Amino acid sequence: MTDYVIETPPIVALPVAGSDARFPVRRVYCIGRNYAAHAIEMGHDPNREAPFFFQKNPDNLDTSGAFPYPAKSSDVHHEAEMLVALKSGGTDIPVASALDHVYGYALCLDMTRRDLQGEAKKLGRPWEIGKAFERSAPVGPIHTVAEVGHPDEGAVVLKVNGDLRQEGNLNQLIWKVPEMISYLSEYFELAAGDVILSGTPAGVGPVAVGDTMELTIEGLGSLTVQVV
Repeated sequence: MTDYVIETPPIVALPVAGSDARFPVRRVYCIGRNYAAHAIEMGHDPNREAPFFFQKNPDNLDTSGAFPYPAKSSDVHHEAEMLVALKSGGTDIPVASALDHVYGYALCLDMTRRDLQGEAKKLGRPWEIGKAFERSAPVGPIHTVAEVGHPDEGAVVLKVNGDLRQEGNLNQLIWKVPEMISYLSEYFELAAGDVILSGTPAGVGPVAVGDTMELTIEGLGSLTVQVV
């Protein structure tokens, strides 16, 4: 038994639909501007450019159904995403075999302190202050590949207090899931427990305390999160 000089942090693990077992999370990768309409609304060229990624922390993932409005921001935005959970990894993974590494898929929100992210962008600084804050990634249970296959088409819809905010389709992803996995593996050694947030459709916008966010992705069910 190993002795540690401080108490060991808890393992972050996500529920799996239809199972009592849980999925332990190693790393969280997020792709930026992966829907053309969202790239346009953020002021960027929608053409297929090289993908780029940022990271959240595993313990930013939260399954409680509540999103605490964070400190130091007055402009917090929702971003509806599909999460891809890996069961294996490696380096230089070919696109043709990339899906072999996927365990399952889940609904997730990439909550963003947009004002702080905007300041970081202007100064050429990293985005973590706007992206990787506590409980910034509300997430639902993982649906296994055996249950849902590999979703590559299906409506992505986010409503706030019943009003439509975001609407897109998985077939609109600029970089598809196999391409994301392959590209990431050129720069990082991917491994079991890694998860990838696959990008958000157009319509991102602010939330306030008391709002209810409802994300649905065809074939993956729904996720309801209260802003508290």
